[in-house]
Amino acid sequence: MEIKFWGAILTAFAICAASGPWVIPLLTSLKFGQSIRDCGPQEHLKKSGTPTMGGLMIILAVTVATVVWAELSPEILMALILLLGHGVIGFVDDFIKVVLKRNLGLTAKQKLLAQFLLASVFLLCLHAAAAADFSLWLPGTSRFFDIGTAYYPLAFLLIVGTTNAVNLTDGLDGLAVSVTIPVVFAYAWITFVLGRQDLSVFALTLAGACSGFLLFNRHPAKVFMGDTGSLALGGGIAALALLSKTELLLVLLGGVYVVEALSVMLQVAYFRKTGGRRLFRMSPIHHHFELGGWKETKVVRVFALASLLLSMFGIMLFCLGNSGGRGL
Repeated sequence: MEIKFWGAILTAFAICAASGPWVIPLLTSLKFGQSIRDCGPQEHLKKSGTPTMGGLMIILAVTVATVVWAELSPEILMALILLLGHGVIGFVDDFIKVVLKRNLGLTAKQKLLAQFLLASVFLLCLHAAAAADFSLWLPGTSRFFDIGTAYYPLAFLLIVGTTNAVNLTDGLDGLAVSVTIPVVFAYAWITFVLGRQDLSVFALTLAGACSGFLLFNRHPAKVFMGDTGSLALGGGIAALALLSKTELLLVLLGGVYVVEALSVMLQVAYFRKTGGRRLFRMSPIHHHFELGGWKETKVVRVFALASLLLSMFGIMLFCLGNSGGRGL
């Protein structure tokens, strides 16, 4: 394994781990504490006031480690644009919540507009760099399908869907990072096999930063990543999927994210259709299990294991499609 791969993951881990002891007290002194809604699990009310916006630690670690260990190719710059851009959106959302005391932050329309504008910038760059590659790879095979300009709305959906799904997954101590670590390790392997070593470095910086953040975010959490971190992580994962041409495989690799997002959509649809009845005890679905008697730590362990198994299965499908060594 080349030194840059070890360097990427260890640098990101070290930066995140070293920044915690001064970032967390700073966030506390600035009174950047999380507000807990009364409609959530009552057990979570004791978390009120825990510093949030800790995602700044992840963003700093990923950015510095990537700049140090990866060549700043167009692909890396595009990945950083998507990560940093969503980090800015998340920061603004968190700032409105914790400083301006508007508990819901940006409105749904404002957040979606910002995400669509950022996705547009990314796709314009992608169009210029990839000469308008409208093909989709069918996981488990060596077949590609050209879907023409329909690729653009699909890519928009992938970016916006991934960032918001990761955001929804960030609801328990250590959950989002524990689910994300297997996903980005899978992408580190996939991009390495494809010969996209700079993207492997980027994926490993995400793994290192998440591991470092977990030191402070595991139960009982000393800091939350906030939308600053969850949207940034979603942006980084979406960039890896689009740049490696594994858009459909992300549905499997990020299966936990998908289930979390679907649980919210199904809950809302069922609630409206039945005039107020609930399909789940609470959504996203991690709260359903929590209210069913599972300890928070058990939910995190089970979801992390599910993410690991899905990521391993995703790697198997990738290997099947790449068995001839042709590359995607």
